[in-house]
Amino acid sequence: MVRGDGRLSHDLLPGEKGPQDECGVFGVWAPGEDVARLTYFGIYALQHRGQESAGIATSNGEQILVYKDMGLVSQVFDDQALEPLKGHIAVGHTRYSTTGSSEWQNAQPTLGPTASGTVALGHNGNLTNTRELMDLVRERFGKDLRGELGRGSSTDTAVITALLGGTSENGERLEDVAMDVLPLLEGAFSLAFMDEHTLYAARDAHGVRPLVLGRLERGWAVASETAALDIVGASFVREVEPGELLIIDADGLRTRRFAEATPHGCVFEYVYLARPDTRIAGVSVNAARSEMGRVLARESAVDADLVIPTPESGTPAAIGYAQESGIPFAQGLVKNSYVGRTFIQPTDTIRQLGIRLKLNPLREVIAGKRLVVVDDSIVRGNTQRALVRMLREAGAAEVHVRISSPPVKWPCFYGIDFATRAELIANGLSTDEIRDNLGADSLGYISLEGMVAATTRPRERLCTACFTGEYPIRIHGGATVSGADAPTIPDAGDSPVAGLETPGVPVELAPSADAATASHPGAVQ
Repeated sequence: MVRGDGRLSHDLLPGEKGPQDECGVFGVWAPGEDVARLTYFGIYALQHRGQESAGIATSNGEQILVYKDMGLVSQVFDDQALEPLKGHIAVGHTRYSTTGSSEWQNAQPTLGPTASGTVALGHNGNLTNTRELMDLVRERFGKDLRGELGRGSSTDTAVITALLGGTSENGERLEDVAMDVLPLLEGAFSLAFMDEHTLYAARDAHGVRPLVLGRLERGWAVASETAALDIVGASFVREVEPGELLIIDADGLRTRRFAEATPHGCVFEYVYLARPDTRIAGVSVNAARSEMGRVLARESAVDADLVIPTPESGTPAAIGYAQESGIPFAQGLVKNSYVGRTFIQPTDTIRQLGIRLKLNPLREVIAGKRLVVVDDSIVRGNTQRALVRMLREAGAAEVHVRISSPPVKWPCFYGIDFATRAELIANGLSTDEIRDNLGADSLGYISLEGMVAATTRPRERLCTACFTGEYPIRIHGGATVSGADAPTIPDAGDSPVAGLETPGVPVELAPSADAATASHPGAVQ
């Protein structure tokens, strides 16, 4: 059977990587329910947050079983794969890597031994003090690293999992160990993890990445986005608070606070990352994006005949722009939703077509028209440049590009994979220079103030670092970066195990079993 290689991409231009969230997490505690299938549909709803690998761990109260593989959720799981995953607790994950480590060994959930059993963990975010944490792991456990670190993993998720192992001589409960470990983690993290009896969820003190709690008829669910709760029929209860640890077991739901909340939610979730049918901090993402379009129309008006979106991420803002400006909205581009990364090497002729593999213009709609083309962001500019050229070839009289976020000038260290700062087109060019580079008749960005206002949230409760360079969490060496070149930090992605069992085969750990029989100790690079 031919399997996916985990390099599926939804970028419009082949080889042109856009901003990408790292992961989606989902957890469920529901005795009497088919928790594996609930989790399947939960991570299916979170597929946009990661398309490289998918995994589900379940517990029946005595042992944890994990199944994970490369590819989309629908490619990894079928009835045969889900059938062995029995139990009343489950954790699911869909992943995108921050670097080139797109391998089966790096799929989640991660596994590790604890003082009294096993932990399975899914992580969305990015830690900024991984080296310090790795030093702590070595201090506590010595050179013979346990769990997935011992199998060669070099990522922050494996480090968290190792630290949650506690010290077996003390016989600590996972809940108590988590309360000791979570305050040590710096950066962004939304976690869903479990042992044989309990489901846990935790969110960093800044609440950078979203995480929500939902109520099922027979239990509870946690998820990266409210849309996943909707899909499984769970009613939204509330956000997991920044700095909060949730504990769900046979005694019900309990909450403990491991850090004081200092909210800095990621504004880019509203711009692009989250599903439009999700609500973050009580705000509809679709409504926020539509309002961004309306603000953009007021701030950057132009005489034109049609407003068209770059499908699909630019659609809500394009609708808002059309409503505010009075310019008719039209679908001027048709997207092939089934093209990810082609596994067939294109010929030189096809390669030159580039963007047409995924987008094709409706000539009868755009020919002779002055167009406002609305997109959510510009990273390198290659996609927009190809798009402008294609629209002109299709007969557009004018092409005016409008962007529903400010210029992206800074990298993200909290869970979004952007291009490097040197590759960000807005970092070295003015708006007029970018316009000329794209070949557009005009270019307009929304203002930072306008974007923030569209979310209806106070600016001080949002992270805008990728636009401003003002990082709310220290990056490396204890410094908080603001308005200066951000330092390079080690790869602190979300990749786990190196060499655990066989792809596509469930991994089973008995209580108190050590997940590591390492041939060589791993090290954070």
